[in-house]
Amino acid sequence: MIKSGPVHTITRRPHKVASSTAPYRSRADEVYEQLKIDVAGFELVPGDRFTENEISERLGVSRTPVRQALARLQQEGYVQVLFRSGWRVLPFDFERFEQLYDLRMVLETSAAQRLCADGERVDRVLLDELAAVWLVPLAQRSSDMAVVSKSDEAFHCKLVAAAGNAEMTRVHRDLTERIRIIRRLDFTKQARIDATYDEHGKILKAIQRKRGDQAAMLLRAHIETSQAEVRKITLHQVCLARQGGLAK
Repeated sequence: MIKSGPVHTITRRPHKVASSTAPYRSRADEVYEQLKIDVAGFELVPGDRFTENEISERLGVSRTPVRQALARLQQEGYVQVLFRSGWRVLPFDFERFEQLYDLRMVLETSAAQRLCADGERVDRVLLDELAAVWLVPLAQRSSDMAVVSKSDEAFHCKLVAAAGNAEMTRVHRDLTERIRIIRRLDFTKQARIDATYDEHGKILKAIQRKRGDQAAMLLRAHIETSQAEVRKITLHQVCLARQGGLAK
């Protein structure tokens, strides 16, 4: 459970929203994506308060797209509008994260079973890419928290994508984006990094040997462990993650 702590007012370095090369992306879309990056990267943490003017000045855009972006984030449960005093980043909704982790487990264990069934749609190239990252000697393992966090996300996304079901992959990617903010905190300790390499390696070896039940069991245990770590997160840990530059 997130513990209460002091309220922070954002004083971030200026960051211009890059001009989009895609004609269908509005300025509000770009602001929305940047703010989600700020939240996921702990530039904005639960309890932070800010105004539309502050965001507008920092991103170099007018208040209209900022207001539109914040309205979307409010609907998704990331921020809350405060009466006559701007906006506030909301505490993590752990009940929602629990439900998302349950869905993640269903999708990924199903994908593992499909990969071991060796159907025509299985993407062996993606599996080889994963093996090149995770089935390496100890000396070649990364100890960089940010790198391992991104690689972990890629592992699970590629694992599902390799199963060859486009709709399953789409749903999983959307789910991944929604839990990114919380799962990154699973890599603030070296022990979790070491465990991730070991567990991913075992999962891949089970898939290579076409042991579907074993692969699904290992994946389930791996996700449950991560889920348990998430439950231990406190606001203090979030602040430490920000100070440590986890998102860099």
